[in-house]
Amino acid sequence: MKFPRKTIAVVLGLLVLAPPVVAQTDKRDEFFWLGEINKATAVINTDEGLLEKSIAPLAYQGITKVLKDGNQPGGKRPTLVITFEPLLIDAVGPQITLLHAGRSSQDMLSTVRSAILRDNLLDLADALNKTTATMVRLADKHRATIVPNYTNGVAAQPNSYGHYLLGIASGLDRDAQRIRETYARVDRSPMGTTVLNGTSWPLERKRMASYLGYASTVDNAYDAAQISAVDLPVEVGAIVVAIALHAGTHIEDVMTQYAQARPWILLQEGGGNTYVSSAMPQKRNPGLLNSTRREASQAINLGSGTALLAHNLPPGMQDGKEVRNNTAMVVAATGVLNNWSRILDNLMISPERALEELNSDWTASQELADVLMRKHRLPFRVGHHFASEVVDYAKAKDIKPLAFPYAEAQRIYAESVKGSDFAPVLPMSEAEFRATLDPVAIVKNRATAGGPQPAEMERMLKEATQRVAQQEAWIQGRRTQIASSLARLDADFEKLQTVR
Repeated sequence: MKFPRKTIAVVLGLLVLAPPVVAQTDKRDEFFWLGEINKATAVINTDEGLLEKSIAPLAYQGITKVLKDGNQPGGKRPTLVITFEPLLIDAVGPQITLLHAGRSSQDMLSTVRSAILRDNLLDLADALNKTTATMVRLADKHRATIVPNYTNGVAAQPNSYGHYLLGIASGLDRDAQRIRETYARVDRSPMGTTVLNGTSWPLERKRMASYLGYASTVDNAYDAAQISAVDLPVEVGAIVVAIALHAGTHIEDVMTQYAQARPWILLQEGGGNTYVSSAMPQKRNPGLLNSTRREASQAINLGSGTALLAHNLPPGMQDGKEVRNNTAMVVAATGVLNNWSRILDNLMISPERALEELNSDWTASQELADVLMRKHRLPFRVGHHFASEVVDYAKAKDIKPLAFPYAEAQRIYAESVKGSDFAPVLPMSEAEFRATLDPVAIVKNRATAGGPQPAEMERMLKEATQRVAQQEAWIQGRRTQIASSLARLDADFEKLQTVR
């Protein structure tokens, strides 16, 4: 099925412009998840006969009171098992510690941390998908806008700006894939593994995982708290670094235009995007670009730091596991993505000025060699040498491509093939020579799969739009699974107050 341009724009616009979904992690801190673990423990162990039924109402009363008190303004919200449990004891007495049968701070905190990391990944996925949607929408708008592309900081070839943006969006799609793949590894419950090798209590680990919204359990008890608890944050850190690198690459590309007297792309002035220099009234500094680039560097620092924190430590150490650090790196990447979306929404692109820049330089010169080889069977290196000689002459004489004398092209060609087996007559007509140097025609006539020609742009825009929609569905599906699991836990926990 073929999506018309209007449909692509509408689909992406709805996603980008829709009211932001309230993050479901607002109160899902360590205290929250310790509470959920205690609820699930009380329900499951009562059902399994590991906890006497007479204790169930007491457990319900104690857990409910601690959670209610902690949700009050200024209420105690401990983040450790050893500071959470005393509140339970204060609420209903030491009998409540029967809940701790077969448990340990190791598996409980590993579960808390993976649950928070899981939520963080979904928040990151959401911000990434919104940025990708913004980029694809802008690519659709500028599918026919012809601009210079740069390599090594130098104008290299003409391209569609939409094609360029889809190239960056492809990188973001790989970041989305990495999130989904990592999420599958994070979405495994460590709960019930105790410290190193399990417990003599026959705990129902799969049911515990189900109540807490996990898809499965960490299979090996030693892996649960000692190995995966360390390497999973490092894996998330690598995703953070990849996203920040993609953001930085695009920002740097835009920043180079600010060194030009007449840029073809700039930020819309004002609104926090730019600011006036304190000394030079003509100067408009790209504040949003600068701050987002700085935040990207900080995200790379934090994401890379996870490996350093986990490096050369014996099992059981907390250095690389702490929620504060691991959440901070994801929050940093999310901030970069949010500001990147804002940059994309505020780009001012001048197709006329971009085309003027293309026609003022020789970014179309490679096409001379390509056409001579494709149509006239001239070896590429011979055609490349001719094109290079044309450029050298033009720059020495300050001649622009559209004004280059055809007679000079004929003379240069004859000299470039002198002494070879090739006839000293330029096989291109003047009309063909002129058309070959037309940046718009070059882009339109590309035949490579994945190129910027209209048919391929239509295909790639359609597929990019579909990927954005699929990722949105994946995110909502994971969030719904967690929310429904916790709702089911709450319903079953409520029944404990009447157990006899």
